[in-house]
Amino acid sequence: MGGCFSDVRGGKQAIGGGQERPFEANSNPNNGVAGQNDAVQFFHRARGLHPLFTQLELSFSASNLIDRDITSKSDPMVVVFAKKRDSKVEELGRTEVILNSLNPVWINKVTIAYQFEMVQQLVFYVFDVDTKFHNTPVQMLNLKDQDFLGEANCVLSEIVTKRSRSLTLNLQGKNARRGMRNLGTLTVHAEETVASRSAVEIVFRCSNLTNTDLFSKSDPFLRISRVVESGGYVPICKTEAIDNNLNPIWKPLCLSMQQFGSKDDPLIIECFDFNANGNHVLIGKIQKSVADLEKLYVEKIGANFFFPSSHRGPDKVLKGQLYVDRFLEKEQFSFVDYISSGFELNFMVAVDFTASNGDPRNRDSLHYIDPSGRLNSYQQAIMEVGEVIHFYDSDKRFPAWGFGGRLMNGGVSHCFNLNGSATSFEVEGVEGIMAAYASSLHNVSLAGPTLFGQVINNAAQIAGDSLTHHNNKYYVLLIITDGVLTDIQETKDALVRASDLPFSILIVGVGAADFTQMEILDADNGLRLESSTGRVATRDIVQFVPMREVQSGQKSVAEALLEELPAQFLTYMRSRDIKPRTFSSAPPQIS
Repeated sequence: MGGCFSDVRGGKQAIGGGQERPFEANSNPNNGVAGQNDAVQFFHRARGLHPLFTQLELSFSASNLIDRDITSKSDPMVVVFAKKRDSKVEELGRTEVILNSLNPVWINKVTIAYQFEMVQQLVFYVFDVDTKFHNTPVQMLNLKDQDFLGEANCVLSEIVTKRSRSLTLNLQGKNARRGMRNLGTLTVHAEETVASRSAVEIVFRCSNLTNTDLFSKSDPFLRISRVVESGGYVPICKTEAIDNNLNPIWKPLCLSMQQFGSKDDPLIIECFDFNANGNHVLIGKIQKSVADLEKLYVEKIGANFFFPSSHRGPDKVLKGQLYVDRFLEKEQFSFVDYISSGFELNFMVAVDFTASNGDPRNRDSLHYIDPSGRLNSYQQAIMEVGEVIHFYDSDKRFPAWGFGGRLMNGGVSHCFNLNGSATSFEVEGVEGIMAAYASSLHNVSLAGPTLFGQVINNAAQIAGDSLTHHNNKYYVLLIITDGVLTDIQETKDALVRASDLPFSILIVGVGAADFTQMEILDADNGLRLESSTGRVATRDIVQFVPMREVQSGQKSVAEALLEELPAQFLTYMRSRDIKPRTFSSAPPQIS
């Protein structure tokens, strides 16, 4: 059972068959962790796996390049570099050389792993390759031997957020010195490298399963595996386990073509009785392709499980049968599909002004503004997250609030406008948030207690109101806090209500407080939040990160906070069948 993920906490949840896949996993696609849901996220994090990404191919064209050759035109080539945090550059790839052209369109593409949670700086150099090197492979060319035609730079997010996924850049001289001469333009186009967007949604049902428990009924779940060339098979997903039921109906599974291959490729479907110790008992198994499962659905018939023989005799055919109650072919869009078609992420911030932060005039205060320019934890969180998200917000106007502070009128407010305005809660850009935060420290006294409810409700109302005008906006609230929540149940109630909205919450814990409550709100153990009335959250919308843990590791605050956001975004869009604007609603054909 090493390939089944039921041995982790939250193990009764479904794995790999949800509709939340934002990107491909940074690992072998046959490892059974390709699909994403709450339990998958826990599985990744518990094993220290890398963040999720999607592969993009960058293609290039140029116009009006300068001519470095005397008797002919330039022979241009593009070289792409990624600029790292330490400002060092790493080469990602090169195009081919195009002979005698000042308006080239290159064929060779450069592949890059797009990671939403990072600001990925790219630098493009265009060179005229000397004639004597034309028989040398481009990867072997020494760039110092080639004539420089120009350079340009951008952030990968700037390309992805364009509806055309194309960005035209003016070429400049070395070290961004353009001078008086026009060096031409370079156009960069990004395309997602997905084999297919096709997927199938399936609802499985069983009847008359064999009971393997002595004092109760079995707790069955299905595990689906793909047969590989070696003859073995690799798990791709499993259903949730259903307690005490020999005639279970499972929640829908959504399988992408990347998971199952083609409709005719064989799949092994095993039914197990769940055991908390991980020693799940095989009830029966069956081999069917996706095409076979579609036939079961169309003909409304069941297929009998069998139990493998322990000897060389025939397998035992069982009474238990597998049925397909729903079979729906559909398109499964990626995060990039939505963002490049005009969907936006709208950024909001809420800052903790409770007294436990310490007097801002003292150097040991979490709110201390260092005259040298060194950022405190609040400033660092705002800057790092804002630098990533602002690319996805067209108007760059961000709601910014404070909570737990005593205002000039003497009253304590648990949601006040950070800019001091009585009527407007928006500020201009990330710089506007930083300026409003610094100014508010002179006008607001620290007080308490720590309450999230009002801030979350205000932000959720903005997200809810937006639904009457458009469905292409998704709201992201960053809460930065140093304390223990006083209104934990009210906060849970607010989060459960907000889970139906286009809305996610990022929480950064600063200082040395006990943040156990925040871990509960994050729900990374696969257990959804429950309100005081017993209502369960539609989905997980919270990501919590303690600043002290991030500062001791290799990730930035933004990377740690934002890696789950694309999956939360997709869960919302797919659950409401909201499609990217540039795609038709015609069902795909899977072959």
